[in-house]
Amino acid sequence: MVKSIFAVLSAFCLYTMGALGYLGVVILMGIESACVPLPSELIMPYAGALSHPDVRAELSNQFHINLPLFNLILAGLVGAIGCNLGSEVAYWVGASGGRRAIEKYGRYVLIDKHEIALSERWFRRWGEVIILVARLLPIIRTFIAFPAGVVKMNRFKFHLYTFLGSVPWCVGLAWCGQELGIHLLDERSFLRRMLHKFDLVIVVICIALAGWFVRSRLRALRSYQS
Repeated sequence: MVKSIFAVLSAFCLYTMGALGYLGVVILMGIESACVPLPSELIMPYAGALSHPDVRAELSNQFHINLPLFNLILAGLVGAIGCNLGSEVAYWVGASGGRRAIEKYGRYVLIDKHEIALSERWFRRWGEVIILVARLLPIIRTFIAFPAGVVKMNRFKFHLYTFLGSVPWCVGLAWCGQELGIHLLDERSFLRRMLHKFDLVIVVICIALAGWFVRSRLRALRSYQS
C-alpha cells in the first residue's frame, strides 16, 4: 500500500511538471505550503532529478511522458515562489478567522491542533525572524504561516522571510534529487549496490515512516473530535 501511495504521488508530481514545466513546480509547492499533505520532500527531489538529462530521460521512459529538462537553481527558485503563494493562503486564513477558524477547518486537510500550538509557541518566542528559520525545518515550516496571519505580521516581511528561508530548502532538496538520480542510474555506484543489498531494510524504514505519518494524521482527526 505504501508503495502504491508513493507511486500515485510520484506520478501526480511528474505529470504536473511534464504538463506545466516550471509552473507545475510552483503549483505543487503552493499546494504543499497551503497545508495540503503533499510533501515538498517528494516534489523538489523530482524537480531536481529533471535537471540531469540522463535522469530526465529515464523518468520519461518509466512514466511514459515527455518530461522537461530543468535548471537546478531555477527549479529551486520557482519552488520557493510556490511556497510564498501557498503560504499566503495559510496567512490569510490566520488573519481572517484567527485560531478558531484554523481549528474548525483544519480537519479537512488533517492539520493537528498540536502542530498549530507548536508553531504559535515558536512564533511568540522568537518573533518574526522565526518565519525565515522555520522554513528550513520539516513540519513546522508549513504551519508557521498561521500564527503570522493571526498577529497580522507585516506582509512584505512575511513574504521576504518566507522566500529567503524557502530557497535553501527547495534548492537543497532539488540537489539531493539530482544526486540520487545520478547514483541510481550508475549500476557500479556504491549507493546502487547498497540499495539492492538492503532492500528489505529500506522497505521497513519506509513503512515505519509512513506509519508515523498516518498516525499523526489520525491523531489530528481525534483531536478535533475531542
